[in-house]
Amino acid sequence: MRILLISGIVFVHVPYDPQTSPFLGTNGLFDWLRVFLGDSLFRAGVPCLSAISGYLLFRRGLDDFDFGKTIRSKARTILLPFLLWNLSFLVLVALAQKSGIGFGYLPDVIHASPRDLATLAFSTEALPINVPLYFLRDLILCILLAPVLAIAIRRYPAATLLIFFLYAVLPVANGIFLKKSILFGFSCGICASLHRVDIRQLDSHAGKIAVLFLAATALLAIGLYRAGPEFPVWLDMLRSLTAICGIPAAWAISALLVRLPLARPLSKTEGLSFWIFCAHYPLLILFWMVWNRTGSPELYPLFYMAAPPLALFILTTSHAGARRMLPRLHAILTGSRTGGPPKRTATEQSHQTAGATDILQRRT
Repeated sequence: MRILLISGIVFVHVPYDPQTSPFLGTNGLFDWLRVFLGDSLFRAGVPCLSAISGYLLFRRGLDDFDFGKTIRSKARTILLPFLLWNLSFLVLVALAQKSGIGFGYLPDVIHASPRDLATLAFSTEALPINVPLYFLRDLILCILLAPVLAIAIRRYPAATLLIFFLYAVLPVANGIFLKKSILFGFSCGICASLHRVDIRQLDSHAGKIAVLFLAATALLAIGLYRAGPEFPVWLDMLRSLTAICGIPAAWAISALLVRLPLARPLSKTEGLSFWIFCAHYPLLILFWMVWNRTGSPELYPLFYMAAPPLALFILTTSHAGARRMLPRLHAILTGSRTGGPPKRTATEQSHQTAGATDILQRRT
């Protein structure tokens, strides 16, 4: 599901300005579709990805969890790519703005105060210059808190998840997190791992869950479309709640998609999904800058329909080229995510084969 969720997140970040805002209703149903995709349906991507991360982190249980080893591993697979992708984009923006390019599209880097520059570089207080990478920033915080979260969830799962659920949905201060649903999603994944929750029980209800979720996101999009761009508190809470509901919905949808011919190839694209996640925002901004020199607000629907697939095509091609011609750099930029199965010992392979057989039997 990672590649599908991240491809959906691309639609969340398609740029627009006040003249082309979907909340103006200039293009009728098409603008509602933009709100549905960008502000409702694909907003579930972040909590879903968080749940996957939490689940995988404790798949061997709490007793076998090595915090020191985990920190060293995540420094290579999350922190280092975050710094490289974000800082390189920051440098490019600074060079462009020194040449008089990019003002109005991105934060003013060359005149930023040291505090603002630190935030743009490291996301210390707000969004980084490469906006989607806030997810990696919050994920690092979750990993640093992982031992405490795991102990609390193992002893008091219902109470802990309820507290984090209220924190994610209610209009309370974010605290150290930029996106509150990341903590809740990460904790849900931990809970499913530690308490051996058989999430495959949802498979028999996959169709109903998928339909309900799509209906909920469609209704939410109607409310957002009518009220936006400034949402009342209750509607913003409803948006957070719907995004969280995307966690079980994503699993249910995966039960429907897993039998498709593309399912197996997509399951081996972890390096590609990470590449798309880290690189799509700068590319979309570049498209937007070029469009504003050649296009017009009346033709914005053309830009919206063309930008995501064009970005995905370029990123897929560039990922394949980097993996083939610059394998070491590719490994660093993707956090050693090669997109293929990791090497395992004979014992691990036998356990993996047995587990895969069990899942396929349950799926069929």
